[in-house]
Amino acid sequence: MSIPTQPPLSAEADQIPLAADDGEHVPYVASNKELAELTPGAIALGILLGLVFALSSVYLALKVGLTVSASIPISVLSITIFRYISKSFGAKPATILQNNMVQTTGSAGESVAAGIVFTLPALLLLGYNLPWTKVAAVAVVGGLLGVFLMIPLRNALIVKERKTLKYPEGTAAAEVLIVGEERGVQARTVFLGFGLAALYKFLVSGLHLWQEVPRYVFQRIAPTGKIELFGEIRAEISPELTGVGYIIGPRIAGFLFAGGCLSYFVLIPTIKLFGAGLTTIIPPGTGLISDMDATAVRANYVYYIGAGAVTAAGLISLLRSLPTIMSALVGGFRRNASDRSGGTARPRTDRDLPIKVVFGGVLACAIAMIALPQISINVFAAVLAVGFAFLFVTVSSRITGQIGASSNPISGMTVATVLLTALIFLAIGWTGVEHRVLALTIGGVVCVAAAVAGATSQDLKTGYIVGATPARQQIGLLFGVTTSALLIGGMIALLNKAHRTIVEKSYPGVVVSTIDVGDTETVNGVAYQVGHLYETQGGAPAGKYLVDAQHNIHYLVDPGIAGRYPMDVSGRTVEKLDSPKAQIMALVVDGILTQKLPWGLILIGAFLAIAMEILGIPSLPVAVGVYLPISTSATMFMGGVVRWLVEQRLAPEDRVGAKADSGPGVLFSSGLIAGGAIMGVALSVLAILKLADNRTVADAIDFSKNIGFVGASAAAAIIFYVLLLAVPLYRVGRTGGGREH
Repeated sequence: MSIPTQPPLSAEADQIPLAADDGEHVPYVASNKELAELTPGAIALGILLGLVFALSSVYLALKVGLTVSASIPISVLSITIFRYISKSFGAKPATILQNNMVQTTGSAGESVAAGIVFTLPALLLLGYNLPWTKVAAVAVVGGLLGVFLMIPLRNALIVKERKTLKYPEGTAAAEVLIVGEERGVQARTVFLGFGLAALYKFLVSGLHLWQEVPRYVFQRIAPTGKIELFGEIRAEISPELTGVGYIIGPRIAGFLFAGGCLSYFVLIPTIKLFGAGLTTIIPPGTGLISDMDATAVRANYVYYIGAGAVTAAGLISLLRSLPTIMSALVGGFRRNASDRSGGTARPRTDRDLPIKVVFGGVLACAIAMIALPQISINVFAAVLAVGFAFLFVTVSSRITGQIGASSNPISGMTVATVLLTALIFLAIGWTGVEHRVLALTIGGVVCVAAAVAGATSQDLKTGYIVGATPARQQIGLLFGVTTSALLIGGMIALLNKAHRTIVEKSYPGVVVSTIDVGDTETVNGVAYQVGHLYETQGGAPAGKYLVDAQHNIHYLVDPGIAGRYPMDVSGRTVEKLDSPKAQIMALVVDGILTQKLPWGLILIGAFLAIAMEILGIPSLPVAVGVYLPISTSATMFMGGVVRWLVEQRLAPEDRVGAKADSGPGVLFSSGLIAGGAIMGVALSVLAILKLADNRTVADAIDFSKNIGFVGASAAAAIIFYVLLLAVPLYRVGRTGGGREH
């Protein structure tokens, strides 16, 4: 790809235009020029912006199991903020390399968030506590491993394969930086999206002025008097999901929605059709199929079919990458061996951190996994974690080079890790409840490492184009990973507490033996002890419970993350954070080690994915659509439709490539994601804060009972969504250039 440039703006550096892809690569800033790059200001701003986007990424990943790259919006914000500081305070203008350092440091937060959210919340489903310190420790170790293990691969994947691995977000971020260096860019588009999303989210999720999830059920009353279900459509019309749909585009959004249609209009009606006349419970269901609505059928049966499809699709995408893994690794170590043997000094733009730093960092991470009480795994598990991380860092980098970080199947790699780890544990007899924690901890470290490696690859690609120093970028990444990891631990703890519910449950004869000493909780004026079941006992599933002095169960503490009971004992309805990827991890590790997986349903999903691959259909996005609620994929599909409408007015060359990935519609969508997600976090805080009358602030501002017909109308909700979100997104997207301009 050729990125046009104008003559240098400053005598301080002789910026050289990029050569065409078929020629010798020439960076924008020449390798023999030294510009300000790794400065305290750039690192501080990168950390600050990284924390903001880490918050939004945690919320988004918990809701839908997806994240999007933050490099482009951070690049835009960095350019604008540094220009403002320069004009307002007379500071020296920031260089393009400083702006690149900001986006490099800041983008680490999004990737760490994805890696953690996809794995560790599974512990909550298995009855364990999830202290923020454990989350932070796993995030730091996994993130550092991802950065260190990517260093020897940079030359093989970023440099030597530059013609085949485009790294789309990295290339788009480089164009934003270069255009900003020459003509300046405005962050106004991002801020507009942020403000609109925050306002919309507050109106619909805070004040509840209209339905957040409008729905329509397709059904009829049969001659027998029974209700026949043909399907159900619902949409969680939120700004963050709309923004995700716009960014991933109509093709991927369409595949996700197709999976939702397969789930809600084929699988669920089929199960209802054949199960309506049954008078016995069909495992793993917990009730008669005839008594279930679409949501209950999905939770009891389709959930496992979707899990099997996602697992198989992730493993297929992994197997396709295996032929390139060894060549990339061998090439990277040969290059470092050549450096140690002497020879000419490498130019600034080709200097990585020394290989001894890599080995020392990896060894320190392995020791930390063993020594830190928050992780505390044994030597064998630490070796497994480092080995799997080494493998999947390579896979992750290569896949992001082809399809981008936002579409990187991190969950597939993590499922493979957890699956293989659990099978190894099963083979050697490690099947105790404590080994489930061990397997998920390994999965968490590997997932974070793979996610960070994907984002690191995009950052190094951006640096390769603009002429950054790889070693300095790698130092910036270490800062970004560490600070974001510490914040994410507390963030997950806060969201879990805000969205949890206390549900009345009774299991006669079940006595809870594991009690949290000194931990009590009061419900309706009665104090109860907090206990845990780590496996199903007498009909009581694994979970956290409130028990009396004799350790008999009275209430279930349903986690806010991946919980299944939205109604609290107080009558308050709480929106759960589905955390779909973490649910899969819990299913895999618990099912294998206890040998209780519903293999029939799992294999149906697996062979659905295989059939799609045989037909030439990308199985992973369709499988994710089967697994997610259709309310999620439908809204993303609407965002994809808006982008399709925008692209019909663009010239063909403007619909793909870096220009399309950094246009105003994408920037506005990034603002929608950040604004909606951060307002969601703020509303979660309001759900915790109590007033004098013991109501939460969230309850006090809830107007859903006072607004009558409009608030209960699905049609009104769709109209508000179109007017307040879809139309503004379309109008902003059209300004990106097209036939009418």
